[in-house]
Formats: sequence, C-alpha cells, structure tokens
Amino acid sequence: MTTDQATAADQPLDLVGIGIGPCNLSLAALAHGVPGLRTAFYEQSPEFRWHPGLLIDGTALQMPFLADLVTLADPTSPWSFLNYLRGRERLFPFYLAERFHIQRAEYDAYCRWVSQRLPGLHFGHQVDAARWNPERALFEVDYTQLDPEGEAEALGRTYARNLVLGVGTAPHVPEPLRPLADAPAVPVLHSADYLDHRERLLAAAHVTVIGAGQSGAEVFLDLLRHRPIGREGLHWLARSPAFGAAERGRLGLEQFTPDHARFFHGLAESVRDRTLAGQWQPVRGAAPETLAAIHDELYRRSLAGGWPDVVITPGVTVRTAGRVATTRVELHLEHVQQGARTRLTTDGVVLATGYRERRPDTMLAPLDPYTRRDAAGRPRVTEDYRLVLDPSVKGAVYVQNGERHSHGVGAPDLGLAAWRSAVVLNALTTAAGADREPFPLPERTAFTTFGLERRPERRPAAPAPGRLAKLVEPA
Repeated sequence: MTTDQATAADQPLDLVGIGIGPCNLSLAALAHGVPGLRTAFYEQSPEFRWHPGLLIDGTALQMPFLADLVTLADPTSPWSFLNYLRGRERLFPFYLAERFHIQRAEYDAYCRWVSQRLPGLHFGHQVDAARWNPERALFEVDYTQLDPEGEAEALGRTYARNLVLGVGTAPHVPEPLRPLADAPAVPVLHSADYLDHRERLLAAAHVTVIGAGQSGAEVFLDLLRHRPIGREGLHWLARSPAFGAAERGRLGLEQFTPDHARFFHGLAESVRDRTLAGQWQPVRGAAPETLAAIHDELYRRSLAGGWPDVVITPGVTVRTAGRVATTRVELHLEHVQQGARTRLTTDGVVLATGYRERRPDTMLAPLDPYTRRDAAGRPRVTEDYRLVLDPSVKGAVYVQNGERHSHGVGAPDLGLAAWRSAVVLNALTTAAGADREPFPLPERTAFTTFGLERRPERRPAAPAPGRLAKLVEPA
C-alpha cells in the first residue's frame, strides 16, 4: 500500500458514489448541505450530459420543474432550479413564461450548472472495482483517471464506509436487431443517438420508428416535420396495443409518490412482478401534447387532399430482421392480435425501445458472494434503498434507479430523485448515531391509500451497516 493509500484508509470517506447521473447528482447536492459528511462521486464520462441524443428543439420534460435535483426534499437548497434561474438572471422571464414543464435542453443545462459548481464530483474517473476490506471494515474503490481522449492517465484508490450506485440505465436494443445495430453501414440506431444521425435519417427515402413511448413520439414528430409533404416515407410501429397517452391524471400520477413506493415494496415478490408487467401505459405512453402535435401535423399535410405517406401501426412485433444489399433493412413483422405477418423494407430504423437497468451487482463483482437475492436472482433491496448483504459486511451499499423490481414503476422517475436521496442520507446519518435526520420527510404524500391497511407511522431506519465520521448536527 502506498503512502497516499494508507492516508486514504486512515481518513475514509463517509460515502462514495459510483456514477453521476441525475440521481447521484441529486444525492451529492443534498449531501453538500449535511455538515461533517465527507463524500466523493466518480463518473467515467468527461462531463455531465443528460440524454444528449434526444435534446430535440422544443421537447419538454414530462414532469414539473419542481422535480429538480433537490426541491422536493429541501426547497431551501442553493442547488434548486429556481436558484439556477436566479443566478442566470432568468427568474422573471421564467415567471412570465408561466411554464410548469421546462424544456429538456434547459434541464440538461441546469444539471450541468450544478455539476460544474458542486465540490466532490470527479468526472473522467472510471471505477474499476469496489470490494469490502474486512480487516479495515471499509470499502476499497479502485479507479482509473482518464485523459480528455478517454485514455488511462493515472490509477487511484479511495476508501469509504458506504457506497451508492447511481449507474442508471442503458439503451435497450431488441435481440432481432442487435446484429444490424452493430453494423455501421446500416442505419439502425437507438433513439438515444438520434441527433447524432438526424441528417442521415432525413436524407433517407424511408425511415421506420419503433416504439410508442415519449422518445418514439418525439423522434417521429421531428422526422415528420422535416420531410416533404406527400413524400414523408415514414412507418411508426409499436408492440404496445395502442399509441396511448402516458398517465397524466392527478390521482393516477400518485403511482409516482413515496406512498406508492412504500406500498409496492411491501407486496409479495410475485405480485410486484405481475404488477410491473401490466403497467405499460404509465411509463411507456407518450405525452398527450406530443400525440396531439403529431395528429395536427398529419392533418395539416392532408389539407390539399390525399393522405400523408405515413403508416402508424400498434400491436406489431419484429420477429427477425436482415440486410437488403448493404444499406437497406428488411423487417419481418407480426401483428399479434391479427395473427398476420408481413415484411417491410426500409432505409433506416430508429429504436425507441427504452432502457434497461444496469444490474447494480455487476458493478460490484467482488461483493457478489455477499449479496442476498430474490427468487429471480435480483439483488434484494430494503425500503431505504440498501442492498441486503451478508451481516459480515458492515458497510452499506445503496442503489439509485436500480430498484424498479422492489420499489415499483416510479423508481426511474425524476420526481422521486430528491426524495430517494433524502431517504438514503437519513438512513446513513441515523446509522451513524445522529440525533435526528437531516431531511424531515412527510408521513403522507398521496391522497390515495394504497392497500386496505394503513401503514404504521414511519420510523427512522434501524442502525444499519457502516459508521460515518462524527457529524456536526444541523441547527
């Protein structure tokens, strides 16, 4: 062990975060306000960017601006969206604009503003391994510092009492299309990379968009608006039974509250799995405004008579796919309800097929023997977002946006990010023996009562693994 490593082991951090997406950025921002808490967060990318391939002009966030990094847990935080506007002298223009839903590009700019000012964030640092050191009762985190070109520049190691994984999700490419997506000569790409290939797609004679969610609707609308009338050459296909709107009713949206997350966590595992499988519309539907804009654009293109060269079909799956010559794609389609099959030849495919959670345990292979799993082999996660580990591991490992199987449909929702971060920090400080939680959270967050029995009053998390350095209690 080097001298620097020995010093790091003697002065361990209270919390190390792996990944800096919106969830861990929220946690870092709230943690910054906890006196005495020592943290560091590591991210492989050179800077913060939020879905850059989908920052299409005019597209809006699907949740109110209050769903920023901190406000729903601490409205007084200096890292709020409103304080961002104030610092840029845009508070009055925003007030007069009367916007409840901000544009995606503005949310990305706000998060980058936080990431560039918040201390303790280490971009360009790739975490290579994290393991439990039983002799020191600490986690060892090995990382590689990268240069601007992404090449290894230096190696490092830090020590922490607790970890939090915020590695987010990865674009999902359906199995039949993976070989095509990997071939550079064939324009088959995920919607996450749309803007990088937009000009190439606009130049193609025919483009197929697959997926009925918000990303698919936004990509389809953007292509439609920029293609010649009468020569649109567009197909929009989806496996879902309809191109329906995402849940926007106020009581329906209470599925995205802490109350529902706690209720869902208390269900039997098999019930949770069945419930998630049936919740396609709340998370996969498109915004009503986007669907209305698509219909308006299609109607506008029919004013001179005739129908746009557009085919929109739900209930369709892609069975197989292959190349035709070198630059075209043939999709073998099946309509499940109709029992019919056909082939579609296209010049480009955009896969708005969503994202899949990165399994948190794959980031911590050395901890695999200590990780407790459910019947499906997934890591078990406590109500306060902590992985269930063998009692011999005295530190805690928390997960952010990796617990949909245990906490429900709202897990990836930005509106729950600040609340979840506060739950983690409350559990962390309570476990360290703090007299009170740094973030008082409401006992009730929804008018809906989920289940027939009322939940007992929420209690602070039981002392959990991992001790922090002595904290200075907030006033």
